[in-house]
Amino acid sequence: MVELDQFKYTLESYEKPLIEVGDSLDLASKKLRIEEISKTMEEPGFWDDAGRAQMMMKELTKLKDVVEEYTRLKTEYEDVATLIQIGYEENDESILPEIEESLEKFIKDLEDLKLKTLLSGKYDKYNAILTLHAGAGGTESCDWASMLLRMYQRWADKRGFSTQILDYLEGDEAGFKSVTLQVNGENAYGYLKSEHGVHRLVRISPFNAAGKRQTSFVSCDVMPDIEDDIETQIDIDEKDLRIDTYRSSGAGGQHVNKTSSAVRITHLPTGIVVQCQNERSQLQNKDRAMKILKTKLYLLKQQENQEKISEIRGEVKEIGWGNQIRSYVLQPYTLVKDHRTNEEVGNAQGVLDGDIDPFINAYLKWEAQKKS
Repeated sequence: MVELDQFKYTLESYEKPLIEVGDSLDLASKKLRIEEISKTMEEPGFWDDAGRAQMMMKELTKLKDVVEEYTRLKTEYEDVATLIQIGYEENDESILPEIEESLEKFIKDLEDLKLKTLLSGKYDKYNAILTLHAGAGGTESCDWASMLLRMYQRWADKRGFSTQILDYLEGDEAGFKSVTLQVNGENAYGYLKSEHGVHRLVRISPFNAAGKRQTSFVSCDVMPDIEDDIETQIDIDEKDLRIDTYRSSGAGGQHVNKTSSAVRITHLPTGIVVQCQNERSQLQNKDRAMKILKTKLYLLKQQENQEKISEIRGEVKEIGWGNQIRSYVLQPYTLVKDHRTNEEVGNAQGVLDGDIDPFINAYLKWEAQKKS
């Protein structure tokens, strides 16, 4: 059967990529590390140091997940090969839909795992903290910020990630002047780092009485939530801080609106400002804001070190803030285009409903090519 020949050819074309993914995962060393941790766990006194034990347990779980995922993928490949062989032996066309479905699933799972191998950055594994700031454009830009917030929340929901709004400042008429969203999930930062930059919207504004086409901008700042990492323990002098409290407008019931539970911390030497109003008490908001501030100061220090290295090497620094990374055109036609990777999607509404994986995937591949 011609269909069987095509399925067989397609499956065999993925044999080499499957092996290459296994090589890039360095499974042999991961299996050795699993054995080491397992032996250490059997030693007397392992649980005496609860912090160390917890870290090793977390590492063990992640290592096992990687090994098991690749093992499942190899099994999928072998299962499809078996189905094709049965099709040849029994000359049975009724098995073709099952082969097609199994082959499509294998290819999708392989592509997903290939992308995970690209998430090898130091902070990729962490949760993400994403902040949107409306640019010039008044109410239209504030509404654009709320549209982007919804887009990221929808994307997170589809991946099974959880989200939490940490802080927001509402627009005068609609949307947000700024909003901070925490996204919790495996490799959340690794995926969402692709969103860092300026996002441009072109549409006929519902806030424009003349019905004219309008362009608005929102900047997106994405940082890893590395507050629990021992490397981020940064000492902050209380004299370098200005701490303001104000009435929260966020979730938490009527109580938070009656008291000054929201906290704004300004780090005077750097000018970094962190706000948090989501928690129920002022103490909780202050603690959360301090952790975010420590993370920002740590990342700033890392960035300064990298810039010094770049100066020594004579490298041209990559453009960061202020980049227009992506355009979303809703009128007179619909198109979303990433200006870094040239990835384009015509279904703009689908993108705004959270279907941003094509852009994330293209960015990860583009980033990997730049490094190679």
